Amino acid sequence: MGSCSHGPTLSLFSSEKWFDRPRISEEGGSSSSDYCGGGARDEWTCRLLDELRRRRRKASICPSHPSLSTLAASPPLIVSLPRSADDAGHLFDGMPPGKKHESAPPARGADLISSLPDHLLHHVISFLPAQAAVQTCLLARRWRHLWRYTTGLRITGLDGPVPAEEVRVFVDHLLILRERTDLDTVEIKLGSFSEEDQPYLKLWARFAVMCKVRVLTFHIYDPYLYLDEIPLVSRHLRTLDLQGLGLGEAFLDFASCPALEHLKMAVCDISVDMIASRTLKHLSITNCHADSGQQVHLSTPGLVSLKLDGSSGMTPTLENMASLETAFVYLGHRCEDDCLSYDSGVFCGTNNISCENCVPNGDGRTILLGCISSAKHLELMSESGKFIFIRDLEHCPTFSKLKTLVLNEYWCEAPDMGPLACILKNSPVLEKLTLQLFSKGPNHMVEMKGIYSSVERLPQTSKHLNIVEVKCDVVDGRILKVLKFLCAYNIRFSFE
Repeated sequence: MGSCSHGPTLSLFSSEKWFDRPRISEEGGSSSSDYCGGGARDEWTCRLLDELRRRRRKASICPSHPSLSTLAASPPLIVSLPRSADDAGHLFDGMPPGKKHESAPPARGADLISSLPDHLLHHVISFLPAQAAVQTCLLARRWRHLWRYTTGLRITGLDGPVPAEEVRVFVDHLLILRERTDLDTVEIKLGSFSEEDQPYLKLWARFAVMCKVRVLTFHIYDPYLYLDEIPLVSRHLRTLDLQGLGLGEAFLDFASCPALEHLKMAVCDISVDMIASRTLKHLSITNCHADSGQQVHLSTPGLVSLKLDGSSGMTPTLENMASLETAFVYLGHRCEDDCLSYDSGVFCGTNNISCENCVPNGDGRTILLGCISSAKHLELMSESGKFIFIRDLEHCPTFSKLKTLVLNEYWCEAPDMGPLACILKNSPVLEKLTLQLFSKGPNHMVEMKGIYSSVERLPQTSKHLNIVEVKCDVVDGRILKVLKFLCAYNIRFSFE
């Protein structure tokens, strides 16, 4: 191998596979999804990246390196871009400010992407996977070090998540050689990992926090990677998106994260008694696991939106959320809050009969409904035989702000439709009710829309209720029972 004056940079390129050309589609062009896929991207960013990819030419940085010399020049491609450099600069208005470096003035006839200032190019390159971002150093001398100042870092494979072992050496060199600039976004999305990989993965998370990351995404698709010994301390972190991780008290202690507003956890193993944050506004917990018999307490009084979807273990307990606007709750099959009488055909709450689990709390407190009663939009779903909602209805709160309500068949199982009648009675400003009965959706075979047939409304319903939708796959005896109940409220239905 020939000598190169930029020897240290070559350590990034220890594996030539990172310099494979982008995949070419059958039409002869590079697929935009190779670099712009995976989430919403600025339209102009994708156009600029398309032009960047298709204008690869031989690098003048280090022609003696075999990986670099194999990149052949491509004919120029005209892309519909703004007519002037000034117009191009406005495409990224609102982008967080970054460190600015002076760029050379554009030569006569030069493409507009080359006329953009360096800090905008740092933003563009940030949308690329890390391997592709480094490859941009081959485009021209000016691009040699741009990748070192990117405002985002995406650690994954070129075509999606890969085993951690495949990128470990590359990422270690990358973190050593990039400049110590702040990062707006860090995205780590990897597949399987070994015990040997674990220290590196945890180190990458620490690196992101040290770089004052504002949006951190950490997805492992072969759970679980346990981070319980890593404390999370950041004055800058605003969004945390976790998947496939084992989370303990140290990592979920947000007392040292005063700016955190968005927390999303999916397919995680949660081993804490409490998740507390006074600044958190949006919380989503989906298909997570908690130890049997363990009940997590959520102390997040400032929440605006809440999603609890299909997790195992006991249903979390909540505190009052006065600012809550939207909540989605689904108690799935893995929920451990089971009615002890359901399998025997006895419906607790009917004729004052209740099993041990369904007996209301003596202090009058509810697990869920009372804490989310300030919401304007609710979706409350449960599999049959779960007691949380039914027991909460014994101390049913008033949903004083509720505008839209979505329920499933769980609320219509009682012989007297008691749960449905109770929540309708305590929703004085409800405008729209949707019942999704025995149909998971989102597409339903049958949809019926109900309207009031008279001006006079029964006192048990909101005077604002003007839309009632029933969605199902087939109209059978169970559906007819619900329609008959609603007709008693002067609601008449038509099929769509």
